[in-house]
Amino acid sequence: MARPKNSAAPDTSKAIELTAGAIERLTCRTDIKAQAFLRDTKAPGLRVRVTNTGAKSFVYEAKLNRQTIRRTIGDVRSWTIEQARAAARRLAVVLDNGQDPGELDRQAQVAREAQSVQEKAKALTVGELWPEYLETGRPKRKDAWKPRYLDDLKKMATPGGEKKKRGQGLTRPGPLFPLMALPLASVDEDVLKSWYDQETLAGKHQAARALMMFRGFLRWCSSKPEYRALTHREAGRAPAILENLPPTTHRIDKLLPEQIAGWWASVEQLPNLVHSVYLRALLLSGARREEVAALRWDRIDWRWKKITIADKFEQTRTIPLGSYMAHLLHGLPRRGSYVFHSEGSFGYVRDPRASMAKVLAECGVDYLTFHGLRRTFTQVARRIVPAGVPAQISGHKPSATAEGYSILALDELRPYMGQIEREFLRLAGINFSESTIEPVKLMAV
Repeated sequence: MARPKNSAAPDTSKAIELTAGAIERLTCRTDIKAQAFLRDTKAPGLRVRVTNTGAKSFVYEAKLNRQTIRRTIGDVRSWTIEQARAAARRLAVVLDNGQDPGELDRQAQVAREAQSVQEKAKALTVGELWPEYLETGRPKRKDAWKPRYLDDLKKMATPGGEKKKRGQGLTRPGPLFPLMALPLASVDEDVLKSWYDQETLAGKHQAARALMMFRGFLRWCSSKPEYRALTHREAGRAPAILENLPPTTHRIDKLLPEQIAGWWASVEQLPNLVHSVYLRALLLSGARREEVAALRWDRIDWRWKKITIADKFEQTRTIPLGSYMAHLLHGLPRRGSYVFHSEGSFGYVRDPRASMAKVLAECGVDYLTFHGLRRTFTQVARRIVPAGVPAQISGHKPSATAEGYSILALDELRPYMGQIEREFLRLAGINFSESTIEPVKLMAV
């Protein structure tokens, strides 16, 4: 049998010792099949694959569990024959161990992708997650943030540098702002301790409040599967931090009965009518400051003398509208949907502290918070009505009502509300006719 000429294409039905010339002459007939293989005798399993378009590459082919395993090594223009043989031998060792090289590659790819995701996650900063927390987070056992608390959360993380609304200069960064640039995974107890110590220099109580807010953020992060592994949930409870927290004190400020007349008279003299009525409404209703501030005109039922306000524990609560309270509200100008209108972004009164400070200075009361008016309501009301009544009107938790007290219907509350209101008017020295809710002349006794 005559030897094939050097210019002839190699016979793909037989294994040969691969050479550069044989690979160069290798062809695939386009009218028969899409690809052809030329086997190597020196490295079993090594082949050169040629397609009907002329593309050539080294491949490794063998059997594993009776299935054909084919693995592309590389283009013949990039790999030498010896490099391809070495790669084929390595793949043969893998298959001899009962492993599929393709499956190993897929596992390696998955591992690389997981490593990439993990590295990106470790670089995720607090500031990137903070907006998501504000949007989807919520306090424990509650459905959503209260508007005022949400506003405080936003302010805590602001970078500052804006012109102050009151006074000169620029605003300082919020207490939590230094944490915003840090990767979440890096915020451990040492980092929080260093941050807290720095913030206490500006104010211990503000730093403590910021810490409480950030602990809520860490709880939220740990509740999310995608952030849980990155979160040091208990970092804010480290002993080194807790031992430096300012002592927790329960405020007990309130107006004494003999101080109500002077306070009331000073409130009536405020040039801001909205603030004047707002402060008296807090005292007469016992409601929380935000509940009263956000009262809308459409929540007042003048005919049936009741108002519906937001509630801390329920969505809303409805309480009787006393005659004097109706008189005060009826006298306010209607300049928007909110009863206690303000030109600010919220549309209602947000910060009447200046008016309160002016009142206290004039009446000689050293210290009183807005919540102190709520305590005053409870103190005065408990002396003249059943203990559970002021709790129900002012919106205390059910557990705070007196033992054995049954929740009363609105009509059952109404007489008690009248008694409470008349007692405050008596202490304030106000003579008021209940014949109408229209503005009437008030006469000091």
